[in-house]
Amino acid sequence: MAQVSSISSNATGLKIAEESTPGVLLGTSADIFRTYEPNTYADFGAEIGTTPRAPINPSRQRKKGVTTSLNASGGFNTDLTQNNLQDIFQGFLYADHRSKDELSVTTTTGATETYNVAAGGAGFIAGDLLFAKDFAIAGTNGLKTVASSTATTVVVNEDIEDDTTGIISKVGHQAGAGDIDVDASGTLPTLTSTTFDFTTLGLVPGEFIYIGGDTVGELFLTAANNGFKRVRSITANVLTIDKSDSTMVTEASTAETIRIYIGRALKNESDPTLQVIRTYTCERTLGAPDDASPAQVQADGLTGAYPNEMTFNLPPEDKVTMDLGFVALSGLTVDGPTALPSAAGTIVPVAEASAFNTSSDFSRIRLATAGSTDEAPTPLFTFVEEITLTINNNVTPNPALAVLGAAVVSLGTFEVGGSLTAFFQDTVATTAVTNNTNLTLDFALVKENAGMVFDVPLLTLGDGRPTVELDAPIKLPLGTEAATAALIDSTLDHTLFVVFFDYLPTAAE
Repeated sequence: MAQVSSISSNATGLKIAEESTPGVLLGTSADIFRTYEPNTYADFGAEIGTTPRAPINPSRQRKKGVTTSLNASGGFNTDLTQNNLQDIFQGFLYADHRSKDELSVTTTTGATETYNVAAGGAGFIAGDLLFAKDFAIAGTNGLKTVASSTATTVVVNEDIEDDTTGIISKVGHQAGAGDIDVDASGTLPTLTSTTFDFTTLGLVPGEFIYIGGDTVGELFLTAANNGFKRVRSITANVLTIDKSDSTMVTEASTAETIRIYIGRALKNESDPTLQVIRTYTCERTLGAPDDASPAQVQADGLTGAYPNEMTFNLPPEDKVTMDLGFVALSGLTVDGPTALPSAAGTIVPVAEASAFNTSSDFSRIRLATAGSTDEAPTPLFTFVEEITLTINNNVTPNPALAVLGAAVVSLGTFEVGGSLTAFFQDTVATTAVTNNTNLTLDFALVKENAGMVFDVPLLTLGDGRPTVELDAPIKLPLGTEAATAALIDSTLDHTLFVVFFDYLPTAAE
């Protein structure tokens, strides 16, 4: 035996799995442990509380106390990449992704350019844009256009190879020549179609889309009609837009085959039947205590971990990072010879990916007046120095007799808030603070033909006192407090909406 005297932090690792019930895993390969890459940890594990005995006695001394409480919590900071947090985002928003015809493929048939599926293939129609991933052969992956489909087959126009399993998802649609136009004559602009049914896109009010491809003929001739747009309402032949980079103008397409890109939508749900409570086992390995048995890894962590706080950190000239925090029912301690919770599960390694940066990966960032009469109001600022945006579920552990740790937890109000610092231009922003003006904030991150949009449909500002320093620009620190946007429109009954785009054209960057 060769017991080690210390263990490097580089020997540690973090895996998180969704539990079947609070505090309980299935204990089989069906437990999916996703690997994460922490930059730092917050307090992680169980904090034991003791209550001493302090009887009245001549010695004036306390006597040994007893263990009376266990408070389990933990968190970590990590870089934001395209895919590393998509799954666990669902936990912090207590909701499911609204995916668009996302199917597992059993095999592919190269001779007929066909993706074979068990069921659901008919959800794809001719002209749909399909993104394929996780296939062994590179040419089978990537963006494809659908030629035809049945319940068990999806045929594409591009060449693919004979391959095994993978995933296909609908990421948009390419309309027929001259089918989609822009009508800006009403209060809000609309996309109109003659043939294409917009409801097949699976959109919901408040969701962002991207209009236009990379090739002339796949986008509108007027630049303002392309780009990221937010959808207010959807009918078969009319798509109403209430957010746009620029004021849209009426345009009738002719030979253009307009492309519309869509993503995987996630929002906090106002309907209790759509709210989903997820708990997790968080396993942090701590290396082996005996260098003669390196496989006998010890660990600590959390069980019955409820997602509590998530913070977006957007500093200047840096990476986008996230702080994730959990409140748990109990802690986890595993000594070397004991099997790890992940031992029976399926471990999903973290995908290699570039982190989003705050200098060149913002495709859109805008704080402006919220309303229903102007899709492109003037932003309050030209430049924002930094943003912090925090989700807080206000999870509270509740003790009970005969239970060490929390017996149950209470889920509090879903809150979204934070702060931002902008470069001062005029008193419009300070007036917005004074008047408690309805504002809205959104930003888009795009990198390597993929990206995500975060939208806060209604918020108000606080503070607003200019900071004046020698030889420096005047800055305006502001607090933000979000609320459901049902006040603006009954369909915007959420506080935060996130859209993950598996594919975006290069023009979106």
